[in-house]
Amino acid sequence: MEALELLPEDMQERAADYLLSQAKKFRALKDAIDEGMADVEAGRVVPWDLEEFLKQARARTRR
Repeated sequence: MEALELLPEDMQERAADYLLSQAKKFRALKDAIDEGMADVEAGRVVPWDLEEFLKQARARTRR
C-alpha cells in the first residue's frame, strides 16, 4: 500500500489493477500446485512414459 501511495495519483489505479491481476494468477497457480500435490499424496498420479505415449499416438494416426 505504501508503494502505491508513492506513485502519482494517475498511476495508482493501474498499478493496483496490475497487482490484483498478478495476485489472482499466483493464487490460481498455488491452488493448482496444491491440487497436484494432493493427487500425488493420494496415489492418484502415475509416472508418464513419453515413449509409450508417442507410440500410442503414432498408432492412432496410422488408422
